[in-house]
Amino acid sequence: MDCYVGIDLGSTTTKSIYMTPDEKILGRGITNSRSNYALACEVASDEAEINSRFNLLRDRLTSVERERDNAEKMMNWLECRFRLAQHLAQVDALEEECHGIVKEWPDEAVQCEYDAALDTIFSAMREQARRMFQPAETARSDFFRDIAASHYLESAEAIAQNNSLSFDRLTGIYDRAILAVEGKNFSSGYHECLEFACAETVSRAGFEGKRGIIREATQYAAEVEFNVLNTIGTGYGRQTLPFPKHQIRSEILCHGLGAHFMFPETRTVLDIGGQDTKAIQVDEQGIVTNFQMNDRCAAGCGRYLGYIADEMSMGVHELGPLALKARKAVRINSTCTVFAGAELRERLAVGERREDILAGLHRAMILRAMSLLARSGGIRDQFTFTGGVAKNQAATLALGRLVNENYGERKINISPDSIYTGALGAALFAKRDQRGDLVNVDLSKLKKQVS
Repeated sequence: MDCYVGIDLGSTTTKSIYMTPDEKILGRGITNSRSNYALACEVASDEAEINSRFNLLRDRLTSVERERDNAEKMMNWLECRFRLAQHLAQVDALEEECHGIVKEWPDEAVQCEYDAALDTIFSAMREQARRMFQPAETARSDFFRDIAASHYLESAEAIAQNNSLSFDRLTGIYDRAILAVEGKNFSSGYHECLEFACAETVSRAGFEGKRGIIREATQYAAEVEFNVLNTIGTGYGRQTLPFPKHQIRSEILCHGLGAHFMFPETRTVLDIGGQDTKAIQVDEQGIVTNFQMNDRCAAGCGRYLGYIADEMSMGVHELGPLALKARKAVRINSTCTVFAGAELRERLAVGERREDILAGLHRAMILRAMSLLARSGGIRDQFTFTGGVAKNQAATLALGRLVNENYGERKINISPDSIYTGALGAALFAKRDQRGDLVNVDLSKLKKQVS
């Protein structure tokens, strides 16, 4: 099957898109960027291929008329149990790393105590995973690190409270072990995970009589060969990609084109990523006409939220929901990430509610983005918000209010798949580049126009 691949190598997450020659999205993949960009690129691409195969599997099951009503139920089971198999493989690797760290300690008695504690922790983690990866459940995060940290620390805290073991020491074991686990690619075990998913779907979901149909469909999807016609890379770490120069594109161009593809009436794009914020103006073809970019400070970016989450000992995905419970938005005076952290501590010390402080921090972040939008040419209808921060409901709420205050009513587009916008634009460039109808834009000239 012919396809084009777009890869967006971001500072915090790496995304990949598989696209057909008729511009249908085959599959999407995402992973933490880690400190190893080459591995992140590989994992994201593998995940996009796996997602493509599952979409082909869904089409195959749905095409069998007599199974049309059951196809979606089958797919829900197959996907969640496939993810469970992947997750458990990573849990096994994490447990092995943790026990390996304990074995380095000189005191055998202490080793035994912590080995026993780790056995209890990982037994609980597996049970939690089996409950979580069910068709009716929603995962707390897309990333193993977030889920594993939540489950591990929850069990470790309970053990530390009931025993004489150190919670800090248990945490230290995890922090060291997770780095080693993130240095491995677990997407390569596709066939083993699919076998597990098939067996679980047949035995647990009441599809014993459909075993042959499920087997045929999964075999078909597993055997499809993808013929990659062209690949384009973009993103914060694009220069590290092992691609020739002509297969690299600017984030600005890719986000502009990707946003236009998702919402053809788009004229203004705001992308808030992990390391930078981009305000982009595009024409009716999705070609960039103007832009502003903040890439020198983490304030107003995903890193800003990450820093605040660390200060509050929370996951980044927990910040938005908590901020939505605010009664008011506390005014945050500091625009620097480090100073905002200090102000956060001061506000907590004087008794301000965490929810109100977080609402203020989200508003402060969006205010910085509004400044970039103004310098790029303002907000024209339609306005599209992209990037990982677009999934944060507190950020989108603050953006909507500030846009209305400053520009009046505007159509604001936010796709559930907004985090893939850059990779989508890269895949589109991959197709256009191969066809020879690529429109080149001189960003240096645009920058001078803006300045």
